[in-house]
Amino acid sequence: MNVVVTGATKGIGRAICELMGSNDHNLAICSRNREELAAFSDELMHRFNRIKVIDQVCDVSRKDDISKFSSFVLSKFKTVDVLVNNAGIFIPGATHQEEDGVLEQMIETNLYSAYYMTRSFVPGMIQRKKGHIINMCSIASIMAYPNGGSYSISKYALLGFSKVLRSELKEEGIKVTAVLPGATWSESWKGADFPEERLMQASDIAQAVWDAIRMGPSAVVEEIIVRPQLGDL
Repeated sequence: MNVVVTGATKGIGRAICELMGSNDHNLAICSRNREELAAFSDELMHRFNRIKVIDQVCDVSRKDDISKFSSFVLSKFKTVDVLVNNAGIFIPGATHQEEDGVLEQMIETNLYSAYYMTRSFVPGMIQRKKGHIINMCSIASIMAYPNGGSYSISKYALLGFSKVLRSELKEEGIKVTAVLPGATWSESWKGADFPEERLMQASDIAQAVWDAIRMGPSAVVEEIIVRPQLGDL
């Protein structure tokens, strides 16, 4: 199986790549940081030497970068079986206090990236009548939080996009799953003064994604809500 993961070098994206690699699935990965991407690609190939790993720097907020990355992937992999739209950005703030341009930045990174990346790979999935799209949404996709601002707006929109895709593609044999994690240890929470067990581990979210992918052809997990055992922060 060939799996594309955006925002692959950190947090949930990294955990998903590690789980996919450990199960012998080929990976196409991207991130904005060239050094981190190269290091992680080398690590994956070293740890899981039976898989193929391809990588390319990509700023998913830029349509041209997405086009170049998707073309690169399709030149190396004959098929893309799973697309994980994981890349995203979080900038806290209230909508009436945010700096000008924050909404546009969030929409471009958290929504448009998934839209254009999906459009790049869906034609091949439709042709084969098979494929799975995973959109990394958030608890903020269904609940408003203080200082959630434009982030929550973008994640609400991503969940809506997932629902539209599900409706459009179900007759084509393509599965669509929206994942809505609560607080998970990642770069966004780096340095936070909480006990380790207060937030979820990225590996927990990766496991939920893996379980959804492994469902039989007649079943699809449409939404996955995962929260810390002690509740949201």
